[in-house]
Amino acid sequence: MPSLRITALTAATAVLAVAPLALTACGGDAVSPTATPGSAAVSTPASALTIDDAWVKTADKGMSAAFGTLVNHTGTEINIVSGTTPSSPMVELHEVVGMSGDMKMQPVRGGFTVPAGGRLELRPGGFHLMLMDVRTPIKPGDQVAFTLTLKDGNKIGFTALGKAFNGGNENYKPGDMSSSPSASASPSMSGM
Repeated sequence: MPSLRITALTAATAVLAVAPLALTACGGDAVSPTATPGSAAVSTPASALTIDDAWVKTADKGMSAAFGTLVNHTGTEINIVSGTTPSSPMVELHEVVGMSGDMKMQPVRGGFTVPAGGRLELRPGGFHLMLMDVRTPIKPGDQVAFTLTLKDGNKIGFTALGKAFNGGNENYKPGDMSSSPSASASPSMSGM
């Protein structure tokens, strides 16, 4: 599967990315970037962050999750603090903790950190983007848009391929979402 490129854009990089196109627009040999299916167009030559093999578990409603491998191409760690998708009103950054049969999902405090020059795998049974209360069905082959917000306020976008996946049949029980007694729900893991 092709690598999906995602880039945090600042106003300066947006201007720099568009300036060459504006200058060549009157010329006859302007080259326009093309994107292959399932990839996001890259606006700068060297992306700070990429996501390889992004996919999302199919679901008609309820819960789903998105996976892939985040790759940091910079010399500085990148912190992801939140995510959104039109398919769900709430996306949480989750991890699975525990041992053997006593595994539970929980939000990751402080978000995901992709180390400088490193990778962070989002996978069933580990870190993932949890879609709560899916309202737009996700079918096999769908291209689902996501936006991640970084700690510095920049946003990056990518698409994930809808895939049928039978693992991760979560059981949700009231009162287990975190170590706090006031929590309202927590997924208890089976099959992940």
